[in-house]
Amino acid sequence: MSDSDLQQRLKEIMEHPSYRLAYLDPDFMRKDELRPLRLEMELLKPEMMLDDAGIKSTIVAFGGTQVSPREEGERMMAEAKAAIEKDPDSHAAKRMLIRAERTLYKSRYYEECREFARLVTSYNKQFRDGEFIIKTGGGPGIMEAANRGAFEAGGKSLALNITLPFEQTPNSYITPGLCFQFNYFAVRKMHFLLRAKALVCFPGGFGTLDELFTTLTLRQTGRMQEIPIILYSKEYWDGIIDFQYLADEAVISDSHLDLFQYTETPEETWQVIKDFHGVKE
Repeated sequence: MSDSDLQQRLKEIMEHPSYRLAYLDPDFMRKDELRPLRLEMELLKPEMMLDDAGIKSTIVAFGGTQVSPREEGERMMAEAKAAIEKDPDSHAAKRMLIRAERTLYKSRYYEECREFARLVTSYNKQFRDGEFIIKTGGGPGIMEAANRGAFEAGGKSLALNITLPFEQTPNSYITPGLCFQFNYFAVRKMHFLLRAKALVCFPGGFGTLDELFTTLTLRQTGRMQEIPIILYSKEYWDGIIDFQYLADEAVISDSHLDLFQYTETPEETWQVIKDFHGVKE
């Protein structure tokens, strides 16, 4: 073989995927057989980086992506009213108006979550560096409100984002360096609870319910630390879940109703957490 042929052969050898270092080979790392390692890395990376950042404990805020600021609710209402005026008999337009009305009504939860996060962050900035850091899923809606409240208080907040089939980007209020992206829902849910000192569930949908019931099940079975589990707005939660009925049907114990409690204001929510942990200001 000529020198040029040998050089070409060497180039082919070094460019082939077999020559890549295993951990730098994305095709290899995505193989089904490597799933156990990917799960382990998703567990370890945030844990190690949070240790390095001095994050000792967190307060988790869950809630719906569709809970919007008031101005967004007002925009949706204007669009819905215009659609009704154009076609008063349209079922789609009527549904659009109903949903816009509910979105505008729930905008108060965005502002109240924002205020709650501001209260918590103002405290931990002054008294507990690295403690009671606001943690969210990093998306829009209630998650944005919580990260925003912490940002406006001049403190840190962190987020656990998830890869989805549709576009999913973190909100802009998260502290840079404290936003983590996950592929596996299970590992993400584990990280929500590892450092948690409280869980506050604002109104939300399937994702919020999933995270709530995962936490309730772990507390019911004694598989995680005792923390306050707070359902924000009894009106909302009573409307979608009849917990008392579960106890009356004897599928949960009466004592399991004590695993959570309701609150109605940011101040009351923060007070419940402070009382649970014996926090004095």
